[in-house]
Amino acid sequence: MAADVKTRLQELFRQWSGEPAEGIFPVSADGSIRRYFRITGRERTVIGAFNPDRKENRAFLNLSAHFRRHGLPVPEIYASDPDRHIYLQQDLGDVTLFSLVSTRGREEGFSDRLIGLYRQALETLARFQIVGGRGLDYSVCYPRACLDRQSMRWDLNYFKYHFLKLVDIPFEEQALEDDFDTLIEFLMDTDTSHFLYRDFQSRNLMWFQERLYGIDYQGGRKGALQYDVASLLLDGKADLSWSLRNQLLDHYLGVAGNLTSLQPEVFLRFYRPYALLRLMQALGAYGYRGLHQGKSHFVASIPYGLRTLEGLLAQGSLPVRLPELSKVWRRMIRYEPLYRKEEKREPGLTVHVKSFSYKQGLPRDRTGHGGGFVFDCRILPNPGRIAAYAPLTGRDREVGRFLEEDREVQRFLSQAGTLVNQAVSHHLGRNFSDLTVAFGCTGGRHRSVFCAERLAAHLRSRKDLRVDLHHRELEFLP
Repeated sequence: MAADVKTRLQELFRQWSGEPAEGIFPVSADGSIRRYFRITGRERTVIGAFNPDRKENRAFLNLSAHFRRHGLPVPEIYASDPDRHIYLQQDLGDVTLFSLVSTRGREEGFSDRLIGLYRQALETLARFQIVGGRGLDYSVCYPRACLDRQSMRWDLNYFKYHFLKLVDIPFEEQALEDDFDTLIEFLMDTDTSHFLYRDFQSRNLMWFQERLYGIDYQGGRKGALQYDVASLLLDGKADLSWSLRNQLLDHYLGVAGNLTSLQPEVFLRFYRPYALLRLMQALGAYGYRGLHQGKSHFVASIPYGLRTLEGLLAQGSLPVRLPELSKVWRRMIRYEPLYRKEEKREPGLTVHVKSFSYKQGLPRDRTGHGGGFVFDCRILPNPGRIAAYAPLTGRDREVGRFLEEDREVQRFLSQAGTLVNQAVSHHLGRNFSDLTVAFGCTGGRHRSVFCAERLAAHLRSRKDLRVDLHHRELEFLP
């Protein structure tokens, strides 16, 4: 398939330029199905793109033509062949705003030059949204003509199924859906008549000939101004300080206010809710591309996103009541240090001992190594059925005594310990870094917690390994 795509692009280059391609090299792209190549000839270089999604190509090509007519900084489209899903566009180089931010020196921080680039980015954004939105045929936009209720529902479900489910954040399904409805209705109650770039972030801004150019706007549609501003300013890995974010937000309000009628107090009332929508969409992408597909750079973005969430919530109450979402966000913030602890591992063997409830599904292996053990504690006597023990957990002395006195529990722990000891010896001999042992029961509060505590205590008596103990369901008790 790769050779076929290259052949198609080389043929299109020859037809357009009148000269053969002398080289064609893949260019790194995002997590999408689109593929990009740098094609060189004797006198010119272009970027060749292949995307099997015909409707997305149509949106990109039409938007590109419209923006260039309005003098907006986008790559020029040189040639396209819709039937073969390819096109040629201007080569804007390899320097993005994100790469400039990422290579700044530790002492330099955000220099006046970088701050100036962000100001330029926001000025460019306002022109895309307001000038670019005028006279735009939104019927070419894909997959929706606007960020409407359906689009928002897609984003929120993306967050629910590809982030919350994958990282084991518990929630009450109906209550969460009710909050989704409330948030959507609130967000629709503002001006949604401008162009929404959809993915206006530092990685999609190319620095070329002393100017920032926008790329990857094929998902653009009609929507609210706030969404794109949040996309740029809350880009986690760019790591802007909150004071700088607020300073840049004020700059945007001034620029946009000169281009359209804009009431700052109304804009700001909807800004944080739109920022949270954007952040949840981004976390869904990090979960899907990172935890599901195993792409490490998306996994590395998760802690940044969670710290951004914490900063947004620290700014006070929201103008809309979202009780279940608020609980979920607090649980996510509490989850972030656990995630960071597992990501920054020291040399040697770490045994990750976990307890969980089968009702919430098996725990994720965030080490990326897989393997280990899952022990089903539901075969053991259940103290949760005894009224005196029901409100307690496996950490409480009374529950511990109840389970310790049962021979089935003793035999279960002995057999589990034998298997784990064998695996530990093997892993130490092979210099493996991680081993996961999980105990599950019905509620994740009594039997599984007790067994995990006992195994962790046994393993901690050894000096040749580390033990990381995590009670998933206890982390999220009220």
